[in-house]
Amino acid sequence: QVPLVESGGGLVPAGGSLRLSCAASGRAFSINAMGWFRQAPGKQRDMVASITNSDTTTYADSVKGRFTISRDKSKNTLYLQMISLKPEDTAVYYCAAVLAGSSGWNWGQGTQVTVSS
Repeated sequence: QVPLVESGGGLVPAGGSLRLSCAASGRAFSINAMGWFRQAPGKQRDMVASITNSDTTTYADSVKGRFTISRDKSKNTLYLQMISLKPEDTAVYYCAAVLAGSSGWNWGQGTQVTVSS
């Protein structure tokens, strides 16, 4: 298990920006890939962006060009820079990690992002 702690959520107006952070501890050295997911009320949890150990990134179509995922391995911290936020980006955002030798995701507790129109 790798404890993951998100921070940086909040309330912003449409068009605003936020940067989410996710600090990993414990067996952080064994992380293969990390990602950000989000879940809006009444909807399923969807992947927003992911990054591998070789820094290969993927994004959901809905956030391409607006969100940027990055990772500071020296600090065991994952980031999600979000710009041009829209009300439909409102959700609980979760950080997740895949450990070496594991197929499942380890989850953080989530941080609320609310974009007002």
